[in-house]
Amino acid sequence: MGKDYTIGFDVGGTRLKSGAVTRRGTLVAEAVTSSGANLGPQELLKTLSRQVKHISRTLGSKPQAIGLGFPGAVDPHQGLVLLPGKLKGLEGFPMVPALQEATGIPVIAENDGRISIIAERHYGLARKHQWAVSITLGTGVGSGVMLAGQILRDPHFQFGTQMSHIVIQAMGGRLCLTGARGTADMLCSATALAMSVRDGLQRGIISILSDRYFADPHSVDFAAVIEGVAKRDRLCLDELKGWTEKLGWLLVSAVHVYAPEVIILGGGAVHGARHFLKPLREQVNQHIFRYPAGEPVPIVISRMPDHAGVLGAAAVAWGWVSESSPLKP
Repeated sequence: MGKDYTIGFDVGGTRLKSGAVTRRGTLVAEAVTSSGANLGPQELLKTLSRQVKHISRTLGSKPQAIGLGFPGAVDPHQGLVLLPGKLKGLEGFPMVPALQEATGIPVIAENDGRISIIAERHYGLARKHQWAVSITLGTGVGSGVMLAGQILRDPHFQFGTQMSHIVIQAMGGRLCLTGARGTADMLCSATALAMSVRDGLQRGIISILSDRYFADPHSVDFAAVIEGVAKRDRLCLDELKGWTEKLGWLLVSAVHVYAPEVIILGGGAVHGARHFLKPLREQVNQHIFRYPAGEPVPIVISRMPDHAGVLGAAAVAWGWVSESSPLKP
């Protein structure tokens, strides 16, 4: 007899993370594959269907439900991504009914930032809190918010997921897909740090990453920058300092907007947290304006930085098959 589980999918522009998750949050099967999303929604649908079949065969039974995590404004019941974003061609494509028809399994979709706080609420560091914010630092900046123990959803499908679009530096800087400049996405993501170091290398600033950059510019990613920081490279240290300050202002805004009891950081960038977490905490707690004065807001690193998307999507799927789900029509 097979296991009782749901499948969570964390869908990115290039990578698809998937996992089978029990009701208690145990990850019993996982995989990372190419999403095929850059080839269009039909190719992504085929990839999702293949993964469902593979996991079902591996575990000896079908899942109770499937949860999908997408970037952007997501209609839970259609899987529609309603604004242009990282997944080209997915806007308006009804992925939920399409995957449901292909697999015969109930499907629900959610924003990928919101599923991070859902994962923390059910299985992670937000379980003992009523007010929490999760920030995911990767290719972009994702966010999720829990207020008074509730994961709120608005008619525009965006509540709590828009920290990436907060403008930190209005004048100059790279253009965001929102049409603004100086947004958190452009300044605080893991990609933003890598791009700022690449810019310095292109301008001829001496660094231990210079040879690597001129051999393959894209090899200078966030992990490479952190390697440079660990070796006390001047350029990497300087850019990390500026990046940390910008991230700090984003978290100050998160405190003022949502009044969290805790801020949980996740995503690939937190693997370098030992190099920036201490000054980040100091900056945020020096500049927040809240009562009682002087009481710090804990800023912690997720215990599941690489799997929160999968676990959160699976938790949404578990909620979908329960009678009390807030997503029930």
